Amino acid sequence: MPRRLWRTKPHSSSASVRSGLKRVFGPWQLIALGVGVTVGAGLFSITGVAAGQYAGPAVTLSFLLAAIACSFAGLCYAELAGLLPVAGSAYSYAYASMGEFVAWVIGWDLMLEYTVAAATVASSWSGYLNSLLKSWGLWIDPRFMAPSLAPVRMPDGTMARAWFNAPSVFIIFIVTLLMLKGTRESSRLNAVIVTIKMLVVAGVIAACLPFIHSANYHPFLPPNTGEYGHFGFSGILRAAGMIFFAYVGFDIVSTTALDTYDPQKNLPRSILTSLLICAIIYAVFSFVLVGVVDYHALANDPNPVATAIDKVHLPWLGALIKIGITLGYVSVIYGMLLGQSRVALAMGQDGLIPPQFSRLHPRTQTPVFSHLLSGSVAALLAACLPISLLGKLTSIGTLLAFVIVCAGVIALRLRAPHLPRRFRVPGGTFLIPVLGILCCGTVMVCMDRLTWLRLFCWFLIGAVVYFTYSLRHSKLARKPPSPPESR
Repeated sequence: MPRRLWRTKPHSSSASVRSGLKRVFGPWQLIALGVGVTVGAGLFSITGVAAGQYAGPAVTLSFLLAAIACSFAGLCYAELAGLLPVAGSAYSYAYASMGEFVAWVIGWDLMLEYTVAAATVASSWSGYLNSLLKSWGLWIDPRFMAPSLAPVRMPDGTMARAWFNAPSVFIIFIVTLLMLKGTRESSRLNAVIVTIKMLVVAGVIAACLPFIHSANYHPFLPPNTGEYGHFGFSGILRAAGMIFFAYVGFDIVSTTALDTYDPQKNLPRSILTSLLICAIIYAVFSFVLVGVVDYHALANDPNPVATAIDKVHLPWLGALIKIGITLGYVSVIYGMLLGQSRVALAMGQDGLIPPQFSRLHPRTQTPVFSHLLSGSVAALLAACLPISLLGKLTSIGTLLAFVIVCAGVIALRLRAPHLPRRFRVPGGTFLIPVLGILCCGTVMVCMDRLTWLRLFCWFLIGAVVYFTYSLRHSKLARKPPSPPESR
């Protein structure tokens, strides 16, 4: 039994698998996907909560810390994406380097991460839609605008319990229908939406700069309240952990190898380019946001950009920006659900989950079953759970994926040092990967116990699935494991 848990997938078969997917992504489409996913709820929603509850104005440092940790992981992703241009991202890399059980753990983790991330973004989208409709004099029953049983204030001032977050269910349904039409069509629309989103970011920064109040930056790092993670240096770390999922874009890019032209060249370049662009955007944007709005007012605000725009007293610009953000969130949900489907496709092809996940529609060449299931689960989570809980689950899942990818670089350097690598992590075998493991691991340790408990419960469910189904149905179980390749 122990040897079966550590069997690895041959590198050659990993790189040559025929999926049936259409290769529609070039470098610009990949960069648009990475930026489109990364510039989303982390910027437009979680920024306010992270500043108001954990880091104060120093939330900018939290974003930079997360970016530095991500840069180590991003370099490792770039090497593995060029070496193993396959669907499945960290799952496939782990399968080729550290064995089936580790691959299962990360694949199970990624399915949770992407689905919960889509729910997080949809929940934030609901808040911006509500703000936009209010500016037009339109009103939706508050009981349809919050997660189930959350307290909401009715128009007459009384308090009530929410039913479910209806707009978040609606937007996930729309994005799922878009993906079912085909990857080529949906990628073109995604590129247009990302362009609109970048114009929105530039517009917000330009509009808010004259309204920055230096008093809002004092104290830049509020003193710790006596509780770990509530301001002070530990607050910076806690906020970094919460917003880590904001940088999941380059992880999504690596899942699209089988949708990409010349993935060994285009994936590494696109991963690193999208990471650099987004790190700059996050640092500047968060600094401007907390300069316009006192961080205390952002503690429970799901749409802080709308709050900031309201303070600049430009109603016409506020409406345009809210429309742009509302449209821009579509690209984030699209990327999350696309990544989830590609991980499930790879796991289905390997036999670790039922084959329905790897079956493609004969006309659109899309994994219909996976799209419908992940969309339904994401809609259910967005309807019933608060955004802060969803964001933390996504972040810890992202961090775990980064740690395993960094370890995968070390493992493959030692097991197969002579495999051709279109991109190599600088600094030798250990320096950058170990720094990535330490940085991401430190942020993971700083996350709260309930988040760890929820992750542990998810892995217990996964262990049951693996030992009752995956271990026996794995394609590697039908043939002797191949020895590590080298040449």
